[in-house]
Amino acid sequence: MTALAGVQDPEIHKDLVSLNMVREIGIDGAAVNVQIELTTPACPLKETIERDVEAALRQIGAEAVRVSFSANTRGAAAPRKDVLPQIKNVVAVGAGKGGVGKSTLAVNLAVGLAQFGAKVGLLDGDIYGPSIPTMLGIKGIQPQIRNSQIMPFWVHGIFAVSIGSLVPTDKPLIWRGPMAHGAFKQLLMDNTLWPPLDYLIVDLPPGTGDVPLTLCQLLPITGAVVVATPQQVALDDAVRAVRMFQQLQAPILGIVENMSYFVSPDGSESDIFGRGGAEKAAREMQLPYLGELPLFPELRVNSDAGDPTKNFQGNPKLRDALNHICQALAGQVSIRNLQTKGPDLNIT
Repeated sequence: MTALAGVQDPEIHKDLVSLNMVREIGIDGAAVNVQIELTTPACPLKETIERDVEAALRQIGAEAVRVSFSANTRGAAAPRKDVLPQIKNVVAVGAGKGGVGKSTLAVNLAVGLAQFGAKVGLLDGDIYGPSIPTMLGIKGIQPQIRNSQIMPFWVHGIFAVSIGSLVPTDKPLIWRGPMAHGAFKQLLMDNTLWPPLDYLIVDLPPGTGDVPLTLCQLLPITGAVVVATPQQVALDDAVRAVRMFQQLQAPILGIVENMSYFVSPDGSESDIFGRGGAEKAAREMQLPYLGELPLFPELRVNSDAGDPTKNFQGNPKLRDALNHICQALAGQVSIRNLQTKGPDLNIT
């Protein structure tokens, strides 16, 4: 244990012992078996931890080291117990403008995190333009109701709820702010029977309107992911979305650059909207950059077909890009939840 206390989690920058990540140690002569409990099944630096643990134990005489892993997704240190206590982390996915692929990213974040072994839910909070039923292949299917509560769809390894499943597919929702506020609250909290979840991904409407404000008022979200495309016009709006979340005291978990470049069938790349703008904006605002998602034709085909699971089974470059973003997000959630918090200050 003393040797392992010298091994740090490379993202959280605290040692494994103080983080209570060392769960079991077995010693048989000069052979050591160690079980490490990761803070998320999508840990992006598992190999680094394994290498550092082995090196630390060999320095004190271990001749054979076997490192095994389990995972227990960490939630906030002091979450509110009165609001969705069965959900460890709520992650909002927002954008300053429409058309940047926010809903596509939300779907693939949810499915990707589930592929790593996490328990994940997806709430389609884009009240005015729900597109997630199409991307999940549940368009036109009514959800089951139990004791006056909506049962989330179990599809592609995630639990999903969308207002698009509750209204006719061609009906526009011409609602003022209070109506959108009420509908979102009911879907999130009042009328949905959410199971225990490691992550609830919430796809927000684009812009800086009522629904993001409602979400931040209703419950303490772990943080927000802002989606942008590389060109300056889109980045200007993305910066406004970042400032909105910051003003609402919602931590920014990172920025994703979607449509970063186009991959032709011959493998060549074209920077249709420019490239690297979101990364530059993240650097200037001193925010995490979660990665880029190129324009892969398969992503559009699988989204239209309602089968996002194929995004993780076909084109290896598409799979790797999505996995990188999912792991980077999971890492930022762990960092956020394990940050040292200051004392509560109560003023009467």
